[in-house]
Amino acid sequence: MAFACLALLTLQASAKDLFPDGTPIPDWFRQTEVVKLEDLGKIYRITDYGVVNDSTIVQTQQIQAVIDKASLEGGGVIYIPRGTFLSGSLFFKPRTHLYVEAEGVLKGSDDISNFAVIDTRMEGQNLKYFAALVNAVGVDGFTISGEGRINGNGLRYWKSFWLRRQVNPKCTNLEELRPRLVYIADSKDVQLSGVRLENSPFWTTHLYRCENVKLLNLHIFAPHFPVKAPSSDAIDIDVCTNVLVKGCYMSVNDDAIALKGGKGPWADQDKVHNGSNRNIIIEDCIYGLCHSALTCGSESIHNHNIILRRCHLDNAKRLLWLKMRPDTPQNYEYITIENITGTVTSFLFAKPWKQFFDLKGRKDIPYSYSSHVVMRDISMECDVFFDVTRADDQYKLSDFIFENLDLKVKTNPDVHIDYIDGFTLKNVKLNGKRVEN
Repeated sequence: MAFACLALLTLQASAKDLFPDGTPIPDWFRQTEVVKLEDLGKIYRITDYGVVNDSTIVQTQQIQAVIDKASLEGGGVIYIPRGTFLSGSLFFKPRTHLYVEAEGVLKGSDDISNFAVIDTRMEGQNLKYFAALVNAVGVDGFTISGEGRINGNGLRYWKSFWLRRQVNPKCTNLEELRPRLVYIADSKDVQLSGVRLENSPFWTTHLYRCENVKLLNLHIFAPHFPVKAPSSDAIDIDVCTNVLVKGCYMSVNDDAIALKGGKGPWADQDKVHNGSNRNIIIEDCIYGLCHSALTCGSESIHNHNIILRRCHLDNAKRLLWLKMRPDTPQNYEYITIENITGTVTSFLFAKPWKQFFDLKGRKDIPYSYSSHVVMRDISMECDVFFDVTRADDQYKLSDFIFENLDLKVKTNPDVHIDYIDGFTLKNVKLNGKRVEN
């Protein structure tokens, strides 16, 4: 039924397609052909190079040796065949790719000592932390493809996290040591397609300082029960330009797509590590349970030209979540949400986000903004329509347009027009009653 709804909503893209700021969307975003295995070079089937099909043996060094061999020989595809292969952190090199065959599983070790400690990026900071299971740093043209699974094997990490929280409720994410599933940084012309990314111990897919990235037809999952997978974001986009997320299924125990970019009272002054997300399109996706379909924050300083369209939500907690962090300067602008169906708890959620608040000695609170947000052509059910807190001393919301909305609202359908400067309502119906300003 959900796919049928998406089919009805799908529109023919045209050359007149525009970003929210009025600039044309390049043809690159309409070119969605999935990479072909035969076009990626020599195939390095790992079982041909001493790696055995045994889910009980950690074979990090053996699999890494295949990657290194492929790189030295000019590049090629690291091919995971049918079976289960257990590993710690792997580092892909220029001109190497990853392919996982149907019924093949690359599975992460549940022992953190099998993951290297490296200089990396986490939660808006550059620091030493554990590498992911799959790492590609400075690998232009990198691809992950196939019909198999990359399984983070996160259960032991999740249990440990919640036990630590019982002992120390103020325990941060980074204090409970656990790896991400996929980390790609400083790379251009990247494609992830087809595979199932599941059970990540931490964030599932983290893109940092990348350009021209396509995530196509992925299935991303982490559970809500019987053990919740904490901070298992499906896709974290961190200081990236030109990202297309299309035809994906996402159900995780945190945000489905979160826009990152930096954290801290002077985060906007660090031009090397922090920065903007620009030209991000999420379309034709289906969401299961998640904290939010699209989140700005909580470590984000500037998002510009963001589109979420033609998607179906099945009990997501929020459609658009603007995390207004009072210890970080933020500017979330030119965001369009359109052609959405399904169910959600909060339609628009914009409130101060104070988790692990730290001004680091700064005397004033950095002021933040969100502007030019359009939510239109949406028919769905929600518990709360306007879940917004006014905080004039911390942030300003302006130039919002709600247009052609037909929503069934379970609880308070009130709209506080004065919370947003330049708030326009056009053809908005809540429980069949027209709302105007």
